[in-house]
Amino acid sequence: MLVVGAGPTGLTTALQAHECGAAVRVVERRSERFRPSRAMIVHSRVLETLRPLGVTDSLLGRGERTMRAELHLGRRRVQAEIADVALHDTAFPHLTMVRQMDVEEVLADALEQRGVEVERGVELMEVSDQDGTAHATLKHAGRLQQATCRYIAGCDGAASTVRAVAGIGWHGGPYREEAVLADVELDGDLAPGVLHVVAGRSGLLFLFALGEGATWRVLATRRGPDGGVPLRQPSQEVRRSDIQQVLATSGLEVTVNELKWSGRVRLQHRLAESFRQGPLFLAGDAAHTHSPAAAQGMNTGILDAVNLGWKLAFACENGQHAELLDSYDKERRPVARYVLALTHVIFFAEASTNPLAAFLRGTLAPLAAPAVPLLLRQRLLMAQVVRILSQRWVRYRHSALSVDGAPGGHGPRPGDRMPDEDVTCAGQRVRLHTLTARPGLHILLERDAEGLDARLLRPHVTVHRISSWPGHGIVAVRPDGHVGFRSGASDPGQLGSWLDLVGARSCTRF
Repeated sequence: MLVVGAGPTGLTTALQAHECGAAVRVVERRSERFRPSRAMIVHSRVLETLRPLGVTDSLLGRGERTMRAELHLGRRRVQAEIADVALHDTAFPHLTMVRQMDVEEVLADALEQRGVEVERGVELMEVSDQDGTAHATLKHAGRLQQATCRYIAGCDGAASTVRAVAGIGWHGGPYREEAVLADVELDGDLAPGVLHVVAGRSGLLFLFALGEGATWRVLATRRGPDGGVPLRQPSQEVRRSDIQQVLATSGLEVTVNELKWSGRVRLQHRLAESFRQGPLFLAGDAAHTHSPAAAQGMNTGILDAVNLGWKLAFACENGQHAELLDSYDKERRPVARYVLALTHVIFFAEASTNPLAAFLRGTLAPLAAPAVPLLLRQRLLMAQVVRILSQRWVRYRHSALSVDGAPGGHGPRPGDRMPDEDVTCAGQRVRLHTLTARPGLHILLERDAEGLDARLLRPHVTVHRISSWPGHGIVAVRPDGHVGFRSGASDPGQLGSWLDLVGARSCTRF
């Protein structure tokens, strides 16, 4: 399979597919590896789904889990500790600040360790579909080359070539606002190592001590000029005087003494009318793009990738699986539509230049400032916010891959996320997510369930007997951490049908 695009979505798609048995090739139009980060936060659900791919520890090592924030509401300053919240069924009960650049480096290094090199400076020009096989024309160093593959994953951003050649509609439109990014050195009264947030009349401003070319990264919204800027990566440098004006308008008494890098990003809200056209698939910004509100972009793209990667890998090894491949669009497109609506509402409140939104931020928000610390100390409230932002609410209950067998059995309903909990397996007490922290599909047998013939399973299927779960039931956990099959009784026929549905049985029959 061919993955087009080496951002977080493309790299995760490639890594998930490779770890589930697929031969993967990754091409990237950009010739350089580095690019300024647009995303800065990784949510807990993403860390859970990346854990089986062996990259979570490296990401946490580059990130900050105990964040201190200072909210600037008019003349008021509110201190906030953003640490662990009351989430008991995950190993990652926190927000993690980590730059997109670091995420890309960790994922690319993981692929390289597995023998998959990202081919940079290679651009997709054309694709044709012949008898269910994709024929791609690639351009490298001014020369065209042909590539044939079973599937193509288009992870090539909002201006996706894969989406264009597939003829898939791109519905939505641009915002009036644009994002300004810059790496700067500042003079002024700013606490170091703190995330500074200003919600004012003119828009939203973040100051992170995570700059890539300087100490501070500026991310601000403002009313954009008519016509906006190109839809690709940050472009058109912003003058130092403009950055100074953005900071001054926010009310921060700081001075830009050095500007290392700057760029403008056109903000838009769009959704592809389909995430699949034959052997072509879309993921990440190529399938949906929205405002940076609530840090959903990179996270949603990675969750697309862990859903898509294993399905392409299983389909590659076992031939055509129509329902398996169709399930990607049917599962992920409704999620993208919900995230698009969520970010649209949040963006209006925190960054829109609409007069009503500006009044709420500039006049009412400062009056409510004394109540903010009290709200932040409400752990149950914060836990609910984190659940929403981390997309732990995502369910695929109506998917063709979500099959319920005999009543009963452990675990949630098919389609739901498998929660973490203490279990006993092979005489050892272990967390369930630790047990399933290896690539592929996991079958969990209750204590007295009938055993399975491992010879009938493909290599990327692992069977565990959970002795702390009484009964004869079976639970199958998909490679993306969602339950696919659940039965309160040992029924080899039902389980076998589900394994065939997802391509998890060995091609060899005994």
